[in-house]
Amino acid sequence: MDEDTGEQGRLGRRERDILALEGRSFSGPGAKERAVREELGLAPVRYFQLLNALLDDPRALAHDPVTVNRLRRVRERRRAER
Repeated sequence: MDEDTGEQGRLGRRERDILALEGRSFSGPGAKERAVREELGLAPVRYFQLLNALLDDPRALAHDPVTVNRLRRVRERRRAER
């Protein structure tokens, strides 16, 4: 199995790192975006695109159900507000 691509039903390294970053708390404005750039090497816009796709991935739910369910609730609440 390739560690980075997440073949055979498991999340890849980048997907696991994204979920781990979402489980952390950040102090001050811009801290999370800075961590996304420095730790993951991603632009914040791309990070949030990947994160949103992960929320619909059953592998992500199996890997970290607490984080994924919390983020799904936040997403649904924001959609309802529109």
